[in-house]
Amino acid sequence: MDRAILIHVSLSAREKAEADSSLDELAGLTRAVGAAVVHRLRQNRIRPSPRTFIGEGKVRELALLAEELRADLIVFDRNLTPVQQRSLEDSLPARVVDRTQLILDIFARRAASREGKLQVELARLMYRLPRLTGKGKTFSQPGAGIRTRGPGEQKLEEDRRRIQSRITGIKRQIRSLGLRRAGQRSSRRKSPMPVVSLVGYTSAGKSTLFNALSRERAFTSPMLFATLDPVLRRVSFPDGLYFLLSDTVGFLRNLPVELVTAFRATLEEIRESDCICHVIDLASPRSGEQAEAVENVLADIGAGDIPLVRVFNKIDLLPGREGLLSPGERPGAAGRAYVSAKTGEGIPDLKRLLRGILFQDRRLFRFRLPGDRRALLPEIAERGVILKTAESPDHVDLTLMARPESVRDLLPEFAEGEPLC
Repeated sequence: MDRAILIHVSLSAREKAEADSSLDELAGLTRAVGAAVVHRLRQNRIRPSPRTFIGEGKVRELALLAEELRADLIVFDRNLTPVQQRSLEDSLPARVVDRTQLILDIFARRAASREGKLQVELARLMYRLPRLTGKGKTFSQPGAGIRTRGPGEQKLEEDRRRIQSRITGIKRQIRSLGLRRAGQRSSRRKSPMPVVSLVGYTSAGKSTLFNALSRERAFTSPMLFATLDPVLRRVSFPDGLYFLLSDTVGFLRNLPVELVTAFRATLEEIRESDCICHVIDLASPRSGEQAEAVENVLADIGAGDIPLVRVFNKIDLLPGREGLLSPGERPGAAGRAYVSAKTGEGIPDLKRLLRGILFQDRRLFRFRLPGDRRALLPEIAERGVILKTAESPDHVDLTLMARPESVRDLLPEFAEGEPLC
């Protein structure tokens, strides 16, 4: 197991106040790659050093500390420039990793689907390309004449060309998979069945809530980024009505731009939702900051205008829950719900809230279709969702969920269906 030293550099008063919580999050990310945290180091600076970020004196102090603690890994809670990373690695007796590289490593370990693996590889190559460098005699650049290139320069150019070629190939494969996914989304859009996306800060409890709603057994773990590949399942009501629920990758503050770019096709799934459930870890001391980070990403990907339900999770961990709701407020009011995905408390309230949002413009039609009109069944199924059928020789009894305007021309006598909520 690697032994890691964590470094947080504060460049403002706000960052100084948040140093402990930032280091806690960095420690969780570090443990997610299987490393043990042996020390946390803080530094306050007005501006970063262009060459080493932390300054030469701090580098010497860090080198002695790494040798004393037998550290194999130095993890920065910042994104380092290629020059800074190279300078630090030349001066320190341990591998240097910045925040983006750490997150990319976690994603590489968690990705399971072909698309997820391609997206992670693309992000890692985009991160690596500007950081290509050579060391030692193998990458030296002998020769002094014009147009003279040493073996090191030639090797670097070959590496760059190989990576750029691989990036082009991966983008082509992701585009192909994206077209297939877009076709699936198009088919879902034609269906009247609504889709709900679960989003939230990593480890907020999305997958546990997904299981509680869908009664599935999706993988859950206290580890960060336990879910990378989107999962779609059906959530049913007692009367047979249902909606589709999608679990998505967890968000994080300052999510690396390489990941946002690589996972854009996956994030587009969220934009096609009829409703978004933002799962918030109510037991986290940083729940407000985490919620803000998630909703900033939603706005960035163009999902800011989709109906949003804030689901405050983990109420079972709060001792004084009687003061959780303000006077006169009830669970589910004003687009919010309070739940424990672990114990199931509040789940029925959440489902009632979602039903009211998702099906407010749909109606339930119960009618008898004469035998001579059976040919309408395929078209009826395209315009609504047939929940129940009971056939007899001369007629078919149907229970149909649909928007009234979508079936009025087919069934004018049943244009006023029963409200669903």
